[in-house]
Amino acid sequence: MSISTSAIVQGTADVDERARIGDRTRVWHLAQVREGASIGADCNIGRGAYIGPDVELGDNCKIQNYALVYEPAKLADGVFIGPAAVLTNDEFPRAVNPDGTVKSADDWHAVGVTIGQGASIGGRAVCIAPVTIGAWALVAAGAVVAKDVPAHALVVGVPARRVGWVGRAGRPLERDDDEWVCPVTGERYRETGETLELL
Repeated sequence: MSISTSAIVQGTADVDERARIGDRTRVWHLAQVREGASIGADCNIGRGAYIGPDVELGDNCKIQNYALVYEPAKLADGVFIGPAAVLTNDEFPRAVNPDGTVKSADDWHAVGVTIGQGASIGGRAVCIAPVTIGAWALVAAGAVVAKDVPAHALVVGVPARRVGWVGRAGRPLERDDDEWVCPVTGERYRETGETLELL
């Protein structure tokens, strides 16, 4: 196990000896971090959260209570995963094969969710792999994401659909002629089709 001496891991957490925990990261009660998982510096892994084998988390990530992050998910720096959110990994889930035998690890291929820098996944949202959530995007609480989400997109509903854009501060952007502006930072963006570019 490679746990930084500055990390805090509660005694009731289950951290596999083959996991890596970065500097100043906190792993709270009843969280489970599986073999091969790599968690960066200054992360927060909430109570009862699950981090699957070989999952990769960048620095400054927050995984809230009871969130489930299944392998082979890859999260960039500064990603927020809300309480009880789920990142899936099986396109065609079944407990048994057509002949009735129990499925083993050899009977399926895990696919992952990839999340870009600073993006946020709201509480109880579900991201159905394989999908990519772009940098600084915001997935609303309870949404079900079944297709890729562009950077800075605000998506809501079941299935999730884009209803606006958000800036790096997480606030909805406001239209200003042919540009979008963040009401908090003043950053300006230009929309081109289904993408948004910081000016």
